[in-house]
Amino acid sequence: MPPRRFRTNAAASVIVTLALVLAACSSNLPSGKVGPRTPVEQSIVVTPAQGSDKVDPSAPVKVSTTGGVLTDVVLTNDDGRVIEGTYTPDKTAWKPNDQLGYGRTYTLKASGMDVTGPTGPVTSSFTTINPKNQTKVYLNTTGGQAIVNGNSYGVGMVVVAHFDEDIPDRATAEKRLVVTADPPVEGAWYWLDNRNAHWRPKEYWKTGTKVSVVANLYGVEVGNGLFGQEDAKANFVIGPSHVSIADDNTHQVQVFENGQLIRTMPTSMGRGGSETIAGKTFTFWTMPGTYTVMDKANPVIMDSSTYGLPVNSRLGYKEAIGWATRISTDGIYLHQLDSTVWAQGNSDTSHGCLNLNAENAQWFFNFANPGDVVEVHNTGGATLEVWQNGDWTLPWDQWLAGSAR
Repeated sequence: MPPRRFRTNAAASVIVTLALVLAACSSNLPSGKVGPRTPVEQSIVVTPAQGSDKVDPSAPVKVSTTGGVLTDVVLTNDDGRVIEGTYTPDKTAWKPNDQLGYGRTYTLKASGMDVTGPTGPVTSSFTTINPKNQTKVYLNTTGGQAIVNGNSYGVGMVVVAHFDEDIPDRATAEKRLVVTADPPVEGAWYWLDNRNAHWRPKEYWKTGTKVSVVANLYGVEVGNGLFGQEDAKANFVIGPSHVSIADDNTHQVQVFENGQLIRTMPTSMGRGGSETIAGKTFTFWTMPGTYTVMDKANPVIMDSSTYGLPVNSRLGYKEAIGWATRISTDGIYLHQLDSTVWAQGNSDTSHGCLNLNAENAQWFFNFANPGDVVEVHNTGGATLEVWQNGDWTLPWDQWLAGSAR
């Protein structure tokens, strides 16, 4: 279908108005004399200009006019598809509704009308950049799940920007990753590695905070010819404050909601120490630090061979574990384990997880949300590291040092 052509009342109004102004100026001259006529400046400006090459497809495409109105604007790609657009109410400007694509040639043709009659057409053909490679960014939780728009997350929620390619220019990429909060908070990005940047506030979020995350990466080069494949965004809200404190001095987990203690659960944590098995050294501590809830499942198949401990060795295992809430990347859970109920509340027997009885494990499973905080105090071994889901364990000055900006 050919594009529609506009002949509007706005155009007629402009012509009539300009004509009356010129007539009024002429009527003030002595009879029989015609004064000099100041030309009305008319032009149609098209951006990008004719012949532009390597155009950023996310940059503005615009048609504008002075001294009249636009009557017809058509933008087509190299397949002949018409890109729909929108005029301003006074029809002095136009822009496309859709984002342009990579490696395409576009033709933009514009016509208008002013007091002297039709203006244009003005034509601009231009080509967008054609990246050698592209990267897509995913906005996730620390558990690796996509942030769900509108969902509620815990006061320890950490935003993960995960790229599917190594990012050579982290600083440029980071400038395009924007987190805004209502009410505002102080926060920063920390690069875990070349593909993962984490964002958290300086302090735990406040309940009710509305958070928006935007990755404006389309059309942006992030080093060595690598461009953003598309933009991404997510919005969420911070739910009730859930902070659990596991203290190895008491062998108890105290669960607080909005600052109030609502449950105390006996636990048995990591037995501690280390052993060399099948030529590899394993430690059995529940590392001290601040964890967050990553995800949960009922049951989880726990298999020691996934981290190198043979199943058939003295301390090996492979079994289905119920009501398991994960808090670290290397497999620390709060979970049901009936065989250690005797130790829960008095001694440590696990490989590193926090064992609970069935009732407490199920209750915590149903209570916990991604981003809820679990602080582990007074255990031995090395402190929890960032890569293990220890974002909140890292002091703020060290967190800031991990930014690329």
